[in-house]
Parts: sequence; C-alpha cells; structure tokens
Amino acid sequence: MVPFELVDAVLAQTRTVQRRLRDLPSRVGMYFLLSMCLFPEVGYRLVWDKLTGGLAGMPMASPSAKALRDLRRRPGAAPVRSLFEVLAGPLARPTTPGVGFGAYRTVSFDACSSLRVPDSPRNRAWLGRTAHHGHPTLELITLVETGTRSLIGAVFGPTDEGGTAYARRLLHLLRPDMLVLWDKGFDANDFLAQVTATGAEVLGRLRSNRRTPVLARLDDGSCLSLIGTVGVRVIDAEVAHRTDRGLPRSPRPHHDPLALVGHILDDQRQQTREHHPHKLVDVLHAKVNDPHDSPSPPNMRQGR
Repeated sequence: MVPFELVDAVLAQTRTVQRRLRDLPSRVGMYFLLSMCLFPEVGYRLVWDKLTGGLAGMPMASPSAKALRDLRRRPGAAPVRSLFEVLAGPLARPTTPGVGFGAYRTVSFDACSSLRVPDSPRNRAWLGRTAHHGHPTLELITLVETGTRSLIGAVFGPTDEGGTAYARRLLHLLRPDMLVLWDKGFDANDFLAQVTATGAEVLGRLRSNRRTPVLARLDDGSCLSLIGTVGVRVIDAEVAHRTDRGLPRSPRPHHDPLALVGHILDDQRQQTREHHPHKLVDVLHAKVNDPHDSPSPPNMRQGR
C-alpha cells in the first residue's frame, strides 16, 4: 500500500505537481504508473478499469487511451525515482526463513542484460542495438534481499557498460551485517576490493578457469588464498543448477570454486559448525537454484 501522503510528498519534493486543476492530476498519474506494473499484460484502458474498479458509484473520469498515455508521461522520471528510493530496502524480520546466515542478512547482486524496451528513436539513440537483437535492450542490475526478493537498489542503462560498472553504483547500500552472495561474473579483483571496503561479507562463485594461490590449507578442506589484494577462503564445490521442477539443467554438475571474504575468515570462527564449508555451499546453492532469481519484472521482459 502506497499512501496518498507519500505520493503527494514525492511530487512536491520533485516539483512535479500539476500546475492547473485537472480531471487527472499528477497523483493519479503516479498510481496509474504503479498499476501498469501490476497489470503489464493489458492496455491502458483496462489498466484504468482495474485501478478504479473498487470505486464503483463514485463520480469518475473516463479518459481515452490517448489521455492515459499523456497521463503516464506527465509525472516524468524524477518522482518515480524518489518513490522507489523511499520504498526500497530489506523487508524480512530476523526470524524470516531464507534471508539470513547466522548474524548476517543475505543479499545478492542480480543482473539481466536482455531487457527489451520500445523501439523508439529516443531509446535507439540511448541504447543502440546489439548484434543479437533487432530492438534496443538495456541492462538491469539489482541488489536484492534473498528470500523475500525485495529490492534494495537498482540501476540500469546500456548493455555495453558491463554488470560490475553498474553494481558499483549500489555499493553504498551495503552494510557490515550483510553477506553478499553472487554468481560468476562479479569476481573482478578491483570490484571485490570495493565490496569488502564497505564492511560487508562476501560469498560467491569464481569462474571455473580462475586460478588462486594456495597460502594455507585448513583442516576442513578449504584453503586461504588471495584475489588481488583481498584475502579469501576458497572452497572447492560442485554446483548443480536445477529447473523449477527440481530437475538438473545439465547431466553433470559444474565444478566451481567458492570464495569467502570477510570476518568469517577469522581463525576461531571458521572452525565452528555454522561456518563449515558444507553450510556455506548450501547457502550459495539455495541462491543459485532460486526459481524466482530474476531481477526483470514481467512488464520489462515484454518490452512495455
């Protein structure tokens, strides 16, 4: 539920309140935009009918599709961005299953680089066209709370900048009580150093062809190593990807090392049962096989 007072506040803050009295004021435009996200499969008129369906018997405007198109465009990006920044953040309580590991809240960087957008001259000038698509696409990087899938932050733009370039814009949202989970592709030396500088813990898959030096072997089978200048604990593991029905995506599991960075490396704590390699692998395995592990909303996947 997004209260009227919050919508009015972001409109006033961004100076996007309508300048003259209208049948469809800016507040209505904001709720119409939100309704489009909830009902991406229907047109403007049906979205309007769903938005106003609970107001039967009250005097109600009956705008045309063109009027609704203009209403959609009127608020602009500023109030939508401001509203997102107010609402985004972790939602889970400490007792919520699947959102924590020990004292840490588990979060992850998710990437999608094939989100289709309308093929307009403005989008083509901004995003261009990729070799594999005949229409403009953008890259979306999100920081999400695992389990609830609530968005903590999001950035997007042309696909040629790369996922880590966008993810750097979200590092200010990390906290020392967070354990960052990531899949392959986010293990660049400088990016890992920037993430650990926030105080957050890190657990992620390394590319299978990456070689890390063995500085010391631990009794549990893992080893201490370095990625760039960052000390890590490396765990050899086989990661099996599964479909929504629980079936393996490939006949053989992938053999990928896992890298653990942060205070969990502490000599005394790493020997505890809670931080045993099997426990750490299970945490990341749950994230990798999450059937809802996609940052792309349905309306963006359909190019709306």
